Amino acid sequence: MGTQKMQGKRHSNIAIFIPHMGCPNACSFCNQRVISSTVSAPSAEEVGRTLEAACEVLPDGDSEIAFFGGSFTAVDRNYMVSLLEAAQPFLKSGKVRGIRCSTRPDCIDGEVLEILKSYGTSAVELGAQSMDDGVLAANNRGHTAAQVAEASAMIKEYGFELGLQMMIGLYRSTSEKDMETAKRLIALAPDTARLYPAVILKNTRLGELFQSGEYVPYRFDTAAELCADMLEMFEAAGIRVIKLGLHASETTEADMLGGLYHPAFREIVEGILFRREMEKRIKEKGSYRVYAAPNAVSKAAGQRKCNILYFAEMGAGIKICPDESLQNREIIVKKE
Repeated sequence: MGTQKMQGKRHSNIAIFIPHMGCPNACSFCNQRVISSTVSAPSAEEVGRTLEAACEVLPDGDSEIAFFGGSFTAVDRNYMVSLLEAAQPFLKSGKVRGIRCSTRPDCIDGEVLEILKSYGTSAVELGAQSMDDGVLAANNRGHTAAQVAEASAMIKEYGFELGLQMMIGLYRSTSEKDMETAKRLIALAPDTARLYPAVILKNTRLGELFQSGEYVPYRFDTAAELCADMLEMFEAAGIRVIKLGLHASETTEADMLGGLYHPAFREIVEGILFRREMEKRIKEKGSYRVYAAPNAVSKAAGQRKCNILYFAEMGAGIKICPDESLQNREIIVKKE
């Protein structure tokens, strides 16, 4: 349990991790002990203490309570309600701005959505992972692409903010299938998205397939370029990508066998988008000044200044300069 910064908006999640309990499937990639860094489910009393401690240091109304880590609507109903009840004093007092939870597409129905709504839940995120039924089956997801679409429609109909999560580079997927998944998720018009390149963890089916040589993950640079394409697509559709890459964790790094993990994965991907913008404007050798928003200078330079080195190899020397008139990934290029 702890706080996490949300991408795209200046507020925090007070993350309450619910382990694997309630989930009907052991997905190929899943080791919830590693992902949530916990082995026991928090009690309602523990949740209350966590929220009280977090609210002492976070501004009122700035944060959301986030029940993550498992399939929230698949846990024992009484337990789920007890956690929602533990959140009520903080929600009603205005100390937190809402509640969000993550769950499976096949664990959504009218009854559970009514319960979530009655307790002030504002956002529901679905672990869609893929919109290819063959990929879903190969990774033992236990639901279909059609169920993702049906659950998404219900969540929106009930007035919740919809979040969709996908995984890139799963067993038996391809870059073409992943891109098609991104397009189909965008067509469902979620409010937010999380893009997770597959990380191979110990004690998972994916780990076994990797060690046997049956599963070969994408090359890191291939995955990063693909995620850059997807980030552009989601943003062009007005969908906030609030997470890109598995959250940084010492436990994850210790239990990782391979796959697509980097603690600064989003920065790497955004650096690719900056490089692409520069490529449109830097066509010949010479010296250039590239202006970017002050908080984007490091991204424009690229991870370990890889963009500067990339253009240097082409005979173009670039210097990244801050410009307060710019925002996001806007740049101005001037030849010296």
